[in-house]
Amino acid sequence: MCVVCYMYIFIHSAQIKVMENGKTTTPINPHIKENMRYIESLFTDSQDFIGRYFPVGGKNAPWIYIAYFDAMNDRELFDLSVVRHLFEMDWDALSNEEKGTDLYTALLDRGIATVDFSEAENMEDVLYFIMAGDTAVFVDGFDKVIIVATRGFPNRGITAAETEIVVQGPREAFSEVMRFNTALIRRRIRDTGLKVKQSKLGVRSQTDIALMYIEGIVRPEVLKEVERRLEKISIDGVMDAGCVEQLIEESWLSPFPQVQLTERPDKAAASILEGRIAIIVDCSPFVLLVPVSLNAFFQSSEDYYSRWQVMSLTRLLRFIGALIAVALPGAYIAVALYHPSMIPLLMVERLAEASRAVPFPAVMEIIVLDAAFELLREAGIRLRNASGGTIGIVGGLIIGQAAVEAGLVSPIVVIIVAMTGIATFSIPSVSLVYGFRLVKYFILILAAMLGFIGLWAGLLITLIHLAGMRSFGFPYLMPFAAGEMNKEEIKDSILRLPLSRLKRRPFYANPSQGKRMK
Repeated sequence: MCVVCYMYIFIHSAQIKVMENGKTTTPINPHIKENMRYIESLFTDSQDFIGRYFPVGGKNAPWIYIAYFDAMNDRELFDLSVVRHLFEMDWDALSNEEKGTDLYTALLDRGIATVDFSEAENMEDVLYFIMAGDTAVFVDGFDKVIIVATRGFPNRGITAAETEIVVQGPREAFSEVMRFNTALIRRRIRDTGLKVKQSKLGVRSQTDIALMYIEGIVRPEVLKEVERRLEKISIDGVMDAGCVEQLIEESWLSPFPQVQLTERPDKAAASILEGRIAIIVDCSPFVLLVPVSLNAFFQSSEDYYSRWQVMSLTRLLRFIGALIAVALPGAYIAVALYHPSMIPLLMVERLAEASRAVPFPAVMEIIVLDAAFELLREAGIRLRNASGGTIGIVGGLIIGQAAVEAGLVSPIVVIIVAMTGIATFSIPSVSLVYGFRLVKYFILILAAMLGFIGLWAGLLITLIHLAGMRSFGFPYLMPFAAGEMNKEEIKDSILRLPLSRLKRRPFYANPSQGKRMK
């Protein structure tokens, strides 16, 4: 009876749970067949799992078990750097000491012909590396597993940026592979202070996530706050950086983004040099930048690659475009319904004549036409680039002209909606555009109810809301409205002064490392 009990415990010893640093782990069983049974029981009915048990040489050669997922690793690399060398080793020529306790060390030194490998001491780590695309090598008689870095899963490589297009500047964009993204940033910042702190998010997805920052330039309290918020996340899976953005932002009721997304490595590198933190999520082509202010969403990478006079004018136009996108429909409604005396008499006659045949009120005209415009925008995004642009232009012209001729809307409403839509395209950040599109309807309703009083009330409420927001401890309206505002930060706000005048880092950086140019 005791023998049976002993054998039962022996067979299932690989599944005994132990506590390490508060986490439950499964140790590696020295008997390789028990590890095989344990792993293959987990991946039952997983046809893409590959496991092979075989000896690698002569009579003194050990038995090994190789486990990996098909199409997730580079099999050619593994065959050439590991399997081939294991079979070519002269196991019979090993010393007696190497045949005993040092057999595992001899295998590492002579059989693994690659520098990119590690060791795992519990089954949880082994399973994570296998599912991440690496290859696990079990050696019979030892309670450690060799993890060979063979990640070679399909990816689209480095392509051109699609949402942050520039005329002058690099064309590279981030990809869905986290290690590619960290390399693109490190290529631009060759500083020993650039740190990459990696962890995992998602109980089931186990998604890799990395924080990139420059030690000394980043504020320690900001780094701790970012880490604290990420540690609080407990979710089944993280599929994209947008999921992390929503889980770490402070005010989830606000339509305005509190984390900046970018697909450009040069922008991420420049932000890191300013003292900000880049959050890189595996399987996402977008990188999160924190902290952020409203001013940062109006800045484009191209602003620093062209002459300051042209870029200052361009940035000023962006701020004007944002005001038009938010307030123009409400201003038209306020004037048309409550203050027609502000319009020149000749224009009033033309507007009255054009509106006489329209059966709907002005508010309904704008809402219906703007909804049609948004539908065309969404249709253009979902279709291929060539056909999407054609549908956007032709559809807008046809629908607008047909609506005017049918007497459904007046010509001035078509102009107002078109100018509002064009103004939104001048804003570099798509996330900020979404916020402005929602606020536009809020201001439109107030203006329809109260006229100019409603218009100003809507703008004032929006401004108060922005003034009360914070991003990782920093006021959202910095450097325009904050007690710590100084003239250095104003130099790179609505206007961009010459690079020779931007000698200090923005307020994100550690005050002791404020100077960036002599």
